Amino acid sequence: MRKAEKNAILIRKALPSDFAQIVKIENLSFKRPYPPALILSLLYLHSDMFYVAMVNDKIIGYVVGAKRSNNYGHIISIAVKPEWRRRGVGTKLMKTLLNAFKERGLKAAILEVAISNREAIAFYKALGFEKIDLMKGYYPWGEDAYVMIKKL
Repeated sequence: MRKAEKNAILIRKALPSDFAQIVKIENLSFKRPYPPALILSLLYLHSDMFYVAMVNDKIIGYVVGAKRSNNYGHIISIAVKPEWRRRGVGTKLMKTLLNAFKERGLKAAILEVAISNREAIAFYKALGFEKIDLMKGYYPWGEDAYVMIKKL
């Protein structure tokens, strides 16, 4: 097996058995991570739009979205293990979720991002998202969030 094949990034739907690895990535990725109970509920409630990225049978990132009643896909969360960032993993995850939204006939994807998270904002802009609104005090700790959208 060639090295490139050995480290190939595979995207697949998340399984309940992935829970512990997803929680670990969440905790490594955020100062204020989602509680494990919320992640578990997302795994069950949105299993059709919850994807993981894998390399050599290890989960290195995840993305989860949901269909909203207004024909929008909502990106709830995305996280990639720190040592795997800036290597195309997040882009692959996002493109997989955006394609799932398109396949369901959704017209746009929407997300919220902390205004201080410049790295994430640049990532979303590179994927074609635009800022459309500012939500004051969106996060429980009081930080504002940009609402960003991408037409599909």
